[in-house]
Amino acid sequence: MRFNYRIVFIITALVFTLSATLTIINYLTSMETTRERLKNSALPLTIDNIYTEIQKNIIEPNLIASMMAHDTFLIDWLSEEEDDVQQIVRYLEAIQHKYQMFTTFLVSDKSRNYYSAKGMLDKVDGKSPNSQWYLDFHKSSELNEINIDYNTNMGSELIMFINHKILNNDYHMIGATGVGLKTSYIKDMLKVFRQRYQFSVYFVDVNGKVVIAEQNVKKLKNLNDIPELASQFTDIIGKGSQVFDYTLAGEAFLLNRKYIDELDLYLMVEAKVNNFTKAAEDTFYLNIFFSAIITLLISFIIVLYVRKIHVKLDKLASHDDLTDLPNRRCFHEELAKLLLLKERNNSKLSLVFIDIDNFKYVNDTKGHDIGDKVLISLAEILNTNVRKSDFVARWGGEEFIILLIDSDINQAQIIAEQLRSQVAQSNQLAHYAEQQVTISLGVTSATEKDNVDTLLKRADLALYKAKSSGKNCIVSS
Repeated sequence: MRFNYRIVFIITALVFTLSATLTIINYLTSMETTRERLKNSALPLTIDNIYTEIQKNIIEPNLIASMMAHDTFLIDWLSEEEDDVQQIVRYLEAIQHKYQMFTTFLVSDKSRNYYSAKGMLDKVDGKSPNSQWYLDFHKSSELNEINIDYNTNMGSELIMFINHKILNNDYHMIGATGVGLKTSYIKDMLKVFRQRYQFSVYFVDVNGKVVIAEQNVKKLKNLNDIPELASQFTDIIGKGSQVFDYTLAGEAFLLNRKYIDELDLYLMVEAKVNNFTKAAEDTFYLNIFFSAIITLLISFIIVLYVRKIHVKLDKLASHDDLTDLPNRRCFHEELAKLLLLKERNNSKLSLVFIDIDNFKYVNDTKGHDIGDKVLISLAEILNTNVRKSDFVARWGGEEFIILLIDSDINQAQIIAEQLRSQVAQSNQLAHYAEQQVTISLGVTSATEKDNVDTLLKRADLALYKAKSSGKNCIVSS
């Protein structure tokens, strides 16, 4: 099958035309549309993606805290007068290390003891700032909460606590447990977001104060420090998601915000407009330069790929996948061609039709994988024991066919007997099938009046007679 390059040239021309057209259109429209696209699409989509990832990163610690709150060991321990403190310390330490939390904790409502993986850390006291969270949580109707707070017993860094109430069988609160994450954990996420999305990401509270931001990157302390944002502050501190414009030191910025209920904070995603318009302009010039090169590369890849696929398809269309022999279609074409040559050159041509005896029994009892091995091994024997000029093909199933060039009926019978004998004596076939493997053969020679159908029909009839005569034999027709 001849490979046609015309389609490749057409594709190349189309790709080049499309590339050039898109480059020109992009140049004319990109500067105008980049800002709108950034405002209406990129920023809202990015903030939704970041919001989803933050929720995912909070879900696992929240599940761990929930598991602790429902652990019967904790419930029983609080109900049994908290008699073995080391037992609860080991439990909290195991959870903390297993899930790599910054801290794990347990507060008893009865004793007001505050336990951590280091032991009894504190005692809940209405006068202590470290205890206020528990008193507020106790009054709340919520079963769990997330709050970002300081605890002087754990250092000076801001900590995100995930708190869950522990209830007894009467659904009365007997304590609280949960996990704590350093806000540096969130700051690391913000760095990843900046590197991935090319936006500045930070959190502010209801007063506009920047609570969490990437260290040494975001130096803004409060949104009200920027006059244009201060004038829009009432709208900024609202629910949902919205994009705001402002200018600082001659640079245009877009700010998108989304309220995160779990943290009671506002997620801010900020973009410097010039960064994106400059990138669009640079991209245009790069597109002009690389357009021709890319087109040539695409054309080269298309040629290689299509040619490779063409070769594979050609082989699949003409060869049997299991034995790698020519298939029936290919054999038909070869036979038709050789019959025409025979008529022109008055040469001899013979067929040997082969069928494996009792092959269905081998497949049914030994499995199809063994049957495949038998077929492959037989194909190798046939190929090895005929001349290079002869044509061996798999007809289908357990049937094979051989086209013997320049061979009359007598020579075909001799070759057929050699093949029958080689197969019957094959130790490899006997090893695969765990019994002797034999073949039946039908032999015929082409006459002047033969066409493809009559020759094949006569060979098939001879094979049928061989199978009916006890198998492992040769019948000529």
